[in-house]
Amino acid sequence: MARDYRSGFMSRLATELARAKPIAFTDQLPLIFRGKTQVPNTGISNVAKPGVDDRQADLIKKMYAQSNLAASVSEGFRVRDDVYRSVSEEMNAANRGAVSPRGFELSARRIGRLMREQFNLGFVDVGGWDTHVNQGAANGYLADRLGELGRALVGFSEEVGPAAWRDTVVVVISEFGRTFRENGDRGTDHGHGSVYWVLGGGINGGRILGEQVKVEQAHLFQNRDYPVLTDYRALFADLFGHVFGLGNESLQRIFTGVHPTNLALV
Repeated sequence: MARDYRSGFMSRLATELARAKPIAFTDQLPLIFRGKTQVPNTGISNVAKPGVDDRQADLIKKMYAQSNLAASVSEGFRVRDDVYRSVSEEMNAANRGAVSPRGFELSARRIGRLMREQFNLGFVDVGGWDTHVNQGAANGYLADRLGELGRALVGFSEEVGPAAWRDTVVVVISEFGRTFRENGDRGTDHGHGSVYWVLGGGINGGRILGEQVKVEQAHLFQNRDYPVLTDYRALFADLFGHVFGLGNESLQRIFTGVHPTNLALV
């Protein structure tokens, strides 16, 4: 069976789940959530007063009221209003002396609150990982970015809360890896192999899993990259099967021709 490149695997997952409440925390709907299922999207950083006021929103909803987009338009405005209200309450609390997190941690806490209260399937895109110049090592640009990401994940888990965190799984994945060797600008270029982070209250973590090879020239892909040893689709298929109880037929509709890799994460 040919792959369907017109839809994203999170959209196909939402289609398979009976009670999916998905959301994309992005300014535009990402490919990963495009497909048959209607998915709201909203930017979560730099949230300001909505550009469309209540009167204009009502006019837009009336304009689409008799069309097949009526429900989607109404849901879009509802999500926008919920996000704005949540952020406004947070800002008011901060103005009274509460401590506000910085950078992505602030956005991650907002996401955690919304996921706890309204949604059960989410996606967020975090940029800034293209380290072609002055990447650094244990200290420097990349180390600072990883530290910020780590603090954001802690903040997310705290906002979700202990009870919901037990049933929450977070996967951090990059669309590409980096070259193994340093380039001429003290950085690295686009590569293939990378790492996946899997977190959650029910995850059997604290381990490095999957196939591993010695890092030497003989094992480099195209003599430049760490090779891809674990297909991300096989990882997600394994998680979807255990977390959501999906059988092989459902998993094949999400990832055609892919077999789950059993890493005993759940």
